[in-house]
Amino acid sequence: MIPIYSRRKLWVIVAVFALICGFNGVKEKTLHIVFIGDSITYGAAVQDRDHFAPPAAASSALQSMALIKNIAFYNAGKSGATTFDFLPGTPYFENIITAADKFYQYKEQLISSEQITNELIFSIMLGTNDSAIEGPNGAPVSPAKYRQNLDILIDTLLVRYPGAKIVLQQAPWYSDNTYNGARYLKEGRARLLSYRPVLSSIVTHYKATAPNQVYLGDQTAFAYFKKNYKKAMAPQKGHQGIFYLHPNKSGSAILGKKWAKAIYKAAFKDAL
Repeated sequence: MIPIYSRRKLWVIVAVFALICGFNGVKEKTLHIVFIGDSITYGAAVQDRDHFAPPAAASSALQSMALIKNIAFYNAGKSGATTFDFLPGTPYFENIITAADKFYQYKEQLISSEQITNELIFSIMLGTNDSAIEGPNGAPVSPAKYRQNLDILIDTLLVRYPGAKIVLQQAPWYSDNTYNGARYLKEGRARLLSYRPVLSSIVTHYKATAPNQVYLGDQTAFAYFKKNYKKAMAPQKGHQGIFYLHPNKSGSAILGKKWAKAIYKAAFKDAL
């Protein structure tokens, strides 16, 4: 759980921000969010995923924040997915397009009728399976190829959905003996860390080519789960003993709240 003082601090910041925005005439927003990711986003170790997987937890947290009128989300997380699996033309890509098209059409209808402000947001957290030594599609994925794949995905989404925002979230830590159907281990975890500066570099690039559309999301998940894995992650049996890869119900709630804070900042960045 987030310490009480941290939660109070967050809500104070949100309340003050809402007050400032009120004076500046900032309108409430409905957020349409497509969560792109792997089994962690999917909620593999969580029962009742519709209510407790990270996307659901993020949406619940956002719904209680100031200036949020409504939240609609789609969980496009797929177990075992890598950045290769979400490239244009793949079944997983077509899946997110189907969901996003519905959200975008609804957004256009509301804008044309001058109703409430709407945002289409893609929250992307990929890298865990890319980092594996072997098993998932394309693994191991080098930082350069990881960057190339994300650039292709982002470029395609920005062209198809003008005005949409993209938030790049950091993947959580996993234990150095992680080895189920895929082999990760220490080598994979080191590779996962090598993707972090890639995410920062991508955001810097798009500041020039697509201002106010691509944002660096949460960057604290790795450290949090490394420190709190016994209470925030599900123990699983693997080829090298009990390993920790997927957040449990409590961990999913924490991860969802981290995503929510990042999404909120992106949604209202243009109002600051």
